[in-house]
Amino acid sequence: MNNSYLMVAGDKQKYLDKLPYLKAHKLIVNLEDGVYDKKYARDLVYKNLKNKNNKNIIIRVNSLDSCGIKDIKQMVKLNPYAIRIPKIKTPKELKKILQLIPSHIQIDLSIETKKAFYNIKKFKIDKRVKTVYLGILDLLESLGLPQNILKHNNPTIHYILAKFLIDAKSANLKPVGFVYQQYQNLKQFEKWCKLEKGMGYTSKACISPMQVDIVNKIYQNDKKEYKKSKYIIKQFEKYKQQGITGFADKKYGFIDEPIYKNAKLFVSNYF
Repeated sequence: MNNSYLMVAGDKQKYLDKLPYLKAHKLIVNLEDGVYDKKYARDLVYKNLKNKNNKNIIIRVNSLDSCGIKDIKQMVKLNPYAIRIPKIKTPKELKKILQLIPSHIQIDLSIETKKAFYNIKKFKIDKRVKTVYLGILDLLESLGLPQNILKHNNPTIHYILAKFLIDAKSANLKPVGFVYQQYQNLKQFEKWCKLEKGMGYTSKACISPMQVDIVNKIYQNDKKEYKKSKYIIKQFEKYKQQGITGFADKKYGFIDEPIYKNAKLFVSNYF
């Protein structure tokens, strides 16, 4: 399962050198925020990833009103797992992007404007659009809200997290939790991870290897639940062929259709 998504600066050779050794499930090579010389970063990433197996690489390009089109045209040649589009606002913009990206490359979207936040459920216009990321700081700015409300017990933040999660799930999109910028404050980061997991999130974006370790640790129990769910599905479907939809199992007790449906739901979300 893809739990941890680690952002890696695309304009720093020393970070690109570490890509093969990082423990995150997906690596997001960043050409956008924090990158001053966009062309230099684009060429550097292309040089480093050319002729490589980039099945776990996501490339975060620039917005279309910047140099996003140039980024996309060069980065798709690397056959990454996905291209991540920032500052998206409407499905109409997304349609333009679909024409630039080959059918075998996934398209991820950063939800960081109030228009995008409003349109989450409308973005599922193509099978390649599968994952959305919550850019909460930019979103707060777009909504005219101060960043200092970003606290664990703030009901406004809970509402944003819940709405993002439910809208994404309603559209069969995978929601990824927001980046916590204070990367040295690991205790607070861990609290955010536990809060989001308790809400139903299965993935979180990271900006340091230490954050990745925390995410992987918090979500590791899901692997056990996945194996349990697969077992329940197999047993239920075996007994159902015999006309039995409720039975006592030696490992997990009584199994019936609601238990089976919950197991199938968990497995379907395990991606």
